Amino acid sequence: MDYPRIFAILGATCSGKSALSLKLAPLLNAYIFSLDSLCIYKEIDIASAKPTSDELSLVKHFAINVLSPKEHVSASLFQSLLCESIEQCKKERKNLLIVGGSSFYLKAIIQGLSPLDTFKSNMKKAEFLALTNQPLSTQYSFLKSIDSTYAAKINSHDTYRITKALEIFFQTNMPPTQFFIQNPPVPFPIPIDIYSLIVPKDILHKNIEIRTQNMIESGILNEAKSLLESYGKTIQPFKSIGLRECLMLLRNEMKECELKSLITLHTRQLAKRQTTFNRTQFSNITQIHYPFNIQAIADTMLEKIKPID
Repeated sequence: MDYPRIFAILGATCSGKSALSLKLAPLLNAYIFSLDSLCIYKEIDIASAKPTSDELSLVKHFAINVLSPKEHVSASLFQSLLCESIEQCKKERKNLLIVGGSSFYLKAIIQGLSPLDTFKSNMKKAEFLALTNQPLSTQYSFLKSIDSTYAAKINSHDTYRITKALEIFFQTNMPPTQFFIQNPPVPFPIPIDIYSLIVPKDILHKNIEIRTQNMIESGILNEAKSLLESYGKTIQPFKSIGLRECLMLLRNEMKECELKSLITLHTRQLAKRQTTFNRTQFSNITQIHYPFNIQAIADTMLEKIKPID
């Protein structure tokens, strides 16, 4: 039996991906795979703008409410969850719609990941976590000290690749360059049709302001306080926009009146980076321009679907 057809809808934060996917999924006979580095966590509903329980009941979703806030998300985890969801779609004769803003994970999965085991030493894991809680400049300096060749190949602000390189070193005791030579990446074997949502800047900025206000009114600060009390300040979710600013406020590093403006500013900056990444890092990507015509988008996607045996 063939694999189901897999689609991916990418776009900047607040571009309307989730709402669009809920309308498209029934037309495509598809389940939804959430490619979001916050929605994957339990107990983080407001900061992640996670679909509501009613929305989740409309269409089956994968990769939502999987991790405890103290656990780490990675491309390899998303790949594992994606493979599991594909198998379920295969059994139930469904297509799959990948939706999310964390498109660098999709890029990594498509290009291929080198096999990497989980930490065998708690001490090494503790050393890795301690380092990744340091400023990014400190992490990059350490990477240069252990593998200047690999460090020179990546941007000093590339959080994902720096973290991954450090994870490789602490797990394997090998510089990343040596590890990749001995463990070449395996490209993802299933084709994925990729679409990118293009929204005018003024509309996107307005959406960001509305989302930020809604998060504050819904209690994002209380959500952050609960996470801080339960798991401490070093958990990975506190590096995300929204929770990061709330943590600053809870630690008296900023004033409450600054919370909305700072989250809005950082979200706008993120949206710009996401838009640039999606435009430059994927080949054969199809752009979908605002306003979105649901039926026309579905028809375009359906033309590419091959019958499942």
